[in-house]
Amino acid sequence: MKQLTFIRHAKSDWGNEFLKDIDRPLSDRGYSDAYFASNWYNNTHALPDTIISSTATRAFNTALIFARAFHFNMENFKLQESVFESSVEHLLDIIRNVDNNSNSVMIFGHNPTLTNICNELTDDLFFDNVPTCGIVSLKLDISNWKDLIPKKAKIQFHQFPKDFKNND
Repeated sequence: MKQLTFIRHAKSDWGNEFLKDIDRPLSDRGYSDAYFASNWYNNTHALPDTIISSTATRAFNTALIFARAFHFNMENFKLQESVFESSVEHLLDIIRNVDNNSNSVMIFGHNPTLTNICNELTDDLFFDNVPTCGIVSLKLDISNWKDLIPKKAKIQFHQFPKDFKNND
């Protein structure tokens, strides 16, 4: 059994029109959501064996906030440049090449790929949009990452920032 958790980067700051898209930082709300969601995850779920993050500033910063909340072993933290602007097929290839000693993987990335890959891997629920700092966790009845195929994953849980606000 494998677990795959996707987290879309937290809300980014569009205040500097001269920054390249890959260099956009998190907004104040993005930082707030990432700190809140990472603490929630740390207190309610088993931690991942491996974290893979896009090298885009906003995704990398979101991943680092989660890693710090987890007191994560950074030897298992992987920056993957090709997660940025990745296709679903390419992201599936990245996942299929994860070391099998890792049973739980958390990936920090971007839309539309994260929404599309969630919909590609499961038919439990259709996501119109995984929002910024949205978390979707899937269970996979496989023992080898290379055996990952579409429509066979089951949603373990999903949690979006608006869900936290509705619980206040």
